[in-house]
Amino acid sequence: MKILLIGDIVGKGGRRAAQDLIPELRREYNCSFCIANAENSAGGAGVTRKIVETLLNSGVDVLTSGDHVWDQKDFVQEIASCPKLLRPANFDSRQPGKGYGLFNVPIGGVICVINLIGRVFISKNAENPFTEVDRILEEIGDRASTIFVDFHAEATSEKIAMGRHLDGRVTAVYGTHTHVQTADEQIFPGRTAFICDLGMVGGRESILGREITPVLRTFTTGLPSHYKVVEKNIVLNGAVVEFDRETGRAVSITRITRNHEAVLGSQS
Repeated sequence: MKILLIGDIVGKGGRRAAQDLIPELRREYNCSFCIANAENSAGGAGVTRKIVETLLNSGVDVLTSGDHVWDQKDFVQEIASCPKLLRPANFDSRQPGKGYGLFNVPIGGVICVINLIGRVFISKNAENPFTEVDRILEEIGDRASTIFVDFHAEATSEKIAMGRHLDGRVTAVYGTHTHVQTADEQIFPGRTAFICDLGMVGGRESILGREITPVLRTFTTGLPSHYKVVEKNIVLNGAVVEFDRETGRAVSITRITRNHEAVLGSQS
């Protein structure tokens, strides 16, 4: 069985590319399930219920998030009506939403998706993600052998540590947040698939999905700038994980990259 993983979707351009490319990628790789990170999908900052519904109708089965999940002020109330959108499980328990879910797949049984956030350089107020994931796995018990963990984190060391911590206990650990696809995809000895960061669905000619000039202005002068989202020439980054659906152990992990405009041009 194969699952399609999609990096951080950035802005309207990212959403359009995801809508166009995800159904094709699912067919190309014969994927039975798709998980995508949507925390930058609303103008580059946060997510809305309408966007959640649009992405779920475009071939995504579960959406994860991260440090920007509450950037759209109404989503604090809307998340209750979005059971397939997860927020980091190690956020304060008083925050709305849920950090993991069990999802039924007709040909794959039950798939568990866990959303965590790192603490190094990103969210010092979050609970310890390592102890939280241990608690969740104990709570899940034998209800799911296929488990995917989106670790939304900045530091590569923290992401690799999480992968090693969970090796042999989950199907895959993959990073989101940095918007830069890493080339370290591998299967750990315990047959857990790992990649430090999936990348993004955002502008190829950009800095992490934002216009280049204002970002450079801040780096060169130290002055604040408005970082507008790039909405054209979108590149989609992600990965496909193949696994044994009986044991939940990974067989392979393959990085994928698609240029939205190039794909559209080939279809015209």
